[in-house]
Amino acid sequence: MEQNSLDFHEDEEIIEVIDLDDIEASPDDLADDLEDVDFEEASIADDDQGWETEDEMEADQDDSEMTFSKHSGSVFCVSLDPATNTLAVTGGEDDKAYVWRVSDGEVLFECTGHKDSVTCAVFSHDSSLVASGDMSGMIKVWKVETKEEVWSFEVGDLEWLEWHPCAPVLLAGTDGGNMWMWKIPSGDCKTFQSSACQATSGKVLPDGKRAVVGYEDGTVRLWDLKQGNAIHIIKGQDGHKGALTCLACNKDGSLVLTGSVDGFAKLINTVTGKVVGVFSLDGGKTKGARGEEESNSVESVGFCNILPLVAVAYLDGTLGIYDLPTQVLRHRCHHETGIVHLQWEESSSVVSTSSLDGALRQWDARSGNMVSEYRGHAAEILDFTMNREATLAITASGDNQAKVFCLQRPDR
Repeated sequence: MEQNSLDFHEDEEIIEVIDLDDIEASPDDLADDLEDVDFEEASIADDDQGWETEDEMEADQDDSEMTFSKHSGSVFCVSLDPATNTLAVTGGEDDKAYVWRVSDGEVLFECTGHKDSVTCAVFSHDSSLVASGDMSGMIKVWKVETKEEVWSFEVGDLEWLEWHPCAPVLLAGTDGGNMWMWKIPSGDCKTFQSSACQATSGKVLPDGKRAVVGYEDGTVRLWDLKQGNAIHIIKGQDGHKGALTCLACNKDGSLVLTGSVDGFAKLINTVTGKVVGVFSLDGGKTKGARGEEESNSVESVGFCNILPLVAVAYLDGTLGIYDLPTQVLRHRCHHETGIVHLQWEESSSVVSTSSLDGALRQWDARSGNMVSEYRGHAAEILDFTMNREATLAITASGDNQAKVFCLQRPDR
């Protein structure tokens, strides 16, 4: 697909202040906003870790309700259908993605045609579509009801894949630095170009009109999806000193939290584009295996919905619970191995973590205490997701399995 591009100089960056209080559109309105986007017109361009894993870990106990064992390689990603929470999709090292039933593990269909590890697999907002993407950049979309492939496209090496929160629009970030946006199934396309470094992480904000993207050089860009321009560019001293690893936004999209291999998490106001908070443990450093100082990479971040708290997960196994207004560290929750992913419950102060030791844990952010632990995997948990009620978790592991856990706590 041929794309035209224009030069954009960062000393002339575009600043557009958006009053979030004025945004009261319904999902249908937000979807309609994308109808007049010129997907064929290229956007403005601007110039701009490792994990330690054990070879074998014995699962002394299995707390799961069901194990999905169709994959013949590590399972890298998992997504739960948001509409009914009855279907899961997993992607793995075996170049395969499966859509399967959570209750009994029965495969509905396989997302065929991939020729590299499937690292992204996600349901659309209404669960009608599922997208699978492999490391080489092959992206496929399937209609769940008919189990048929309705669209495919090949980009450069794929970094991330995400659906728009309320429209059949798919976004992806690539190794070459571009963010792509497609209407599905028509395939109308728009690209958001940046300097030639990886677009390592990305997220569409809740208003459906903007997306935040983090890059390998530590830059963060806030994009206007309709106009195709960078509203804010956070770089240099305000940006990170290493590649972005993760992003999260609060419920109304007014704040974004970014994490990086440099050991820092930064809080960004999406209206002003200003960094309004910085979080780190011990100046972003930790002791390496030989006692030397090295960056304590941030692996996952998230906002609590009911309290002014954020969680930051570090490669050294520390889960930091911070007070949002003051940026003060409230609790250090210790893991023996590095944390891979965290997720807050929708309506409580409990945050769940997965780590390289193969356990899923839940922590009460008020006290800093662990409230439950679930085991069953014989290798690291590489991804997990929970349903909205936080009664169910599905994990993806390096032991070639996905597992379904029923989450039970004394307070329920």
